[in-house]
Amino acid sequence: MDSVAPAWENFVLTSAASTFFHRWGWRKLLCSTLGYSDHYLCATQGEDIVGVLPLVGIKSRLFGSSLTSLPFCAYAGPLACDEGAKEINAALVEYAVSLGRDLKVDRVELRGMNPACPQAPRQDLYATFRAPIPSQLESMKGIPQKRRNVVRRAVSLGLQAQIGRDADRFFDLYAENARAHGTPALGRTFFRALLEAFPDDCDVLFVQDAAGKDLSGILNFYHRGEVLAYFAGEVEAARETNANDFKYWSLMRHAESRGCTHFDFGRSKAGTGSFQFKKLWGFEPHVLQYEFPYLPTGEVPQNNPMNPKYRIAIETWKRLPRAVVDRLGPVLVGGLG
Repeated sequence: MDSVAPAWENFVLTSAASTFFHRWGWRKLLCSTLGYSDHYLCATQGEDIVGVLPLVGIKSRLFGSSLTSLPFCAYAGPLACDEGAKEINAALVEYAVSLGRDLKVDRVELRGMNPACPQAPRQDLYATFRAPIPSQLESMKGIPQKRRNVVRRAVSLGLQAQIGRDADRFFDLYAENARAHGTPALGRTFFRALLEAFPDDCDVLFVQDAAGKDLSGILNFYHRGEVLAYFAGEVEAARETNANDFKYWSLMRHAESRGCTHFDFGRSKAGTGSFQFKKLWGFEPHVLQYEFPYLPTGEVPQNNPMNPKYRIAIETWKRLPRAVVDRLGPVLVGGLG
């Protein structure tokens, strides 16, 4: 399968509809660090790739089995060339459903920007926030006034932004934030492998206080002129300094310096604080299409923190020591996807 890598990567990088999560590097990353099985699909015409569907198999005692495109990724559904796109996408989905049936998984889940199979059961919980990078970032005139005031306060407190690629440094912020929200965290090895997989298109923006102490961090992806602010973390002290707003303003400035013209705030669940925060920046939600073309039970799974049945587990997780959650998190989180 590795022989397909150059052609796959070229197809993705030259396709206007592609996303960062279609990149070939996710295949090894997800399978080697999280133990998923590889079922990447591609459609060909002669020797040319005309469509791809990144797909991996997940088995979990707690959450069942699935073929998913892709776990821990906001969107990565079927991607086809312009000519014959509808037919190619349909063929990829049909093959994924047939594969799911043969493997006897509980479901096939496709995560995309737009519908791939409109008649399939779906989950409308997640949205992403994408728009052109605001103008006049240096003067802040291009961002909403209330955000401008908050960022200016952060600047007056001496906050500073720093770009780096230190996975362990980022993990300390990310894991602390995950525990505060009561959710298991991906492990250090995952973030080390992630930064290694995309050396030119992935970095971390750290926010430090006036004394040089890390307050917050955001791990970012760059794809076809767009920056995607994705994995985030912070310590409790960050909230007192408006580090969150400062972080995104700084990232927009950094992305612009790299030649980016568009910004993706990343996905959030409807009804959450992060969802409302992104709207305050003037970004409108775009509901993501999480579809289940193969779902024998007909019941869309709700394996997310919004499900009331996980409330006690979430509250318990928040109170566990960091050493415990850092050890148990990677064991549990793989089944969530």
